[in-house]
Amino acid sequence: MRGVISAAGYVPYHRLDRSEIAAFFGSGGGTGTRAVASYDEDTTTMGQAVADLALRPTAVEPEALWFATSAPAYLEKTNAAAIHAALRLDPAVSALDFGGAVRSGIGALRAALAGSGRTLVVAADTRDGLPTGSDEASAGDGAAALLVGDDSDGPVLAEYLGGACRTLEITERWRTPGGDRSRTWEERFGAHVLGPAALEAWQVALNDSGLNSTADIDRLAVTGLNSRAVASALKAMGAEPGSLVDPLIATVGNTATAHPALLLSSALEHAGPGETIAVVALADGVEAIVLRVTEAIADHRPAAPIAGQIGQGGSLSYGRFLAWRNIVTVEPPNRPAPARPSSSAANRRTDWKYGFTGSRDRSSEMVHLPPARVSEKGGAADDMEPAPMAHTSGTVASFTVDRLAYSPSPPTVFAVVDFDGDGRVPLELTDVNADEVHIGMRVVPTFRRLYTADDIHNYFWKARPRRDGTPGGPPPGDSL
Repeated sequence: MRGVISAAGYVPYHRLDRSEIAAFFGSGGGTGTRAVASYDEDTTTMGQAVADLALRPTAVEPEALWFATSAPAYLEKTNAAAIHAALRLDPAVSALDFGGAVRSGIGALRAALAGSGRTLVVAADTRDGLPTGSDEASAGDGAAALLVGDDSDGPVLAEYLGGACRTLEITERWRTPGGDRSRTWEERFGAHVLGPAALEAWQVALNDSGLNSTADIDRLAVTGLNSRAVASALKAMGAEPGSLVDPLIATVGNTATAHPALLLSSALEHAGPGETIAVVALADGVEAIVLRVTEAIADHRPAAPIAGQIGQGGSLSYGRFLAWRNIVTVEPPNRPAPARPSSSAANRRTDWKYGFTGSRDRSSEMVHLPPARVSEKGGAADDMEPAPMAHTSGTVASFTVDRLAYSPSPPTVFAVVDFDGDGRVPLELTDVNADEVHIGMRVVPTFRRLYTADDIHNYFWKARPRRDGTPGGPPPGDSL
């Protein structure tokens, strides 16, 4: 039996109320909210966050990490390598990018399901569009990850029954390298071409899965960036309204490359043993997969349920959204931007910079952050063991609000954090307003981008409030 061993979704903390767009410009927008990646998040950091959530409930280690996005932080450089480092995976685990195309997310997932070995498939996207446009309002930022393997590797939550694809050379949505937005042909053209292809692929997927009709599917997700094509496909497939998975458009928005995997992860959180789940994605053709939920789903406890993340979001003003997306330029703080980070120095401290791993003195058990060779207690030298801190909660011991230091989103809040079980380090706080911070606040580490200089992204760890039901919150079974 081969299928999904673990699954997770990641929804950024910030939410933009779509009605603010029309209030600001007099047009555009809509109803509901869209998820917005913070100024210090990109597809790599979101990929790391969701990959960590997918690995937490299981002891299964992946043999490969595949990362898909249409908005990579780097070209030529492998973005999956930073996720690999932040997860502290073994160097023998391969890390590959499936980048550039929206279809790469569902394509990588279907390839993993049809293949062999233990593969962690990660998909993430940040989506933009011109102000008042449909892409700006209907899109959303987010990520999803699924660990795929055989039942010999660990309990399979959903068995892969079969799938199908139809590939079309169609200039229906496109963006050139360096372009600041994607462009589209008229929607009815996409619906005219993709609708029939979806029906063809769907019928093949049903036959490949040993199913007779759409009525045999308990939970169905059909997604794509062309809403008219999605509606056409649903009608052609004869989908029952009661079987449709919440598309999350009203609360999160369409996360493009990540959306098929995000909807599958959401469906798995609500599915029961024996149910069938199908995902159909429309992008340059069609990809379809069908799975059957196993008895193991009853024991699965997501590290951060998607519904909980959606419910815990915080509001973001439209003006700040435009500034974060570099659509408008606001007055920066007075102090100059930092210099580019050193690649050689980062390479020497990979476990600290990417894995947030300190050192623990074996004799005194004192935790040193950053790692040290000589213990502060007793002075023992070179008698340390690694102290991974990425999953350790902490408490704000003191903090300062800096309105002069460089930041893409001032003011900057720095806090001295005391970690549970020992360890103290100053960290920047994120996903929180300055007036919310207080001594005693509970926080957790989160992998973020400090800044970008000379086209080099400086990744490191910050701290965010520990909120129930959100990434970085308590693990399953823990309480605040």
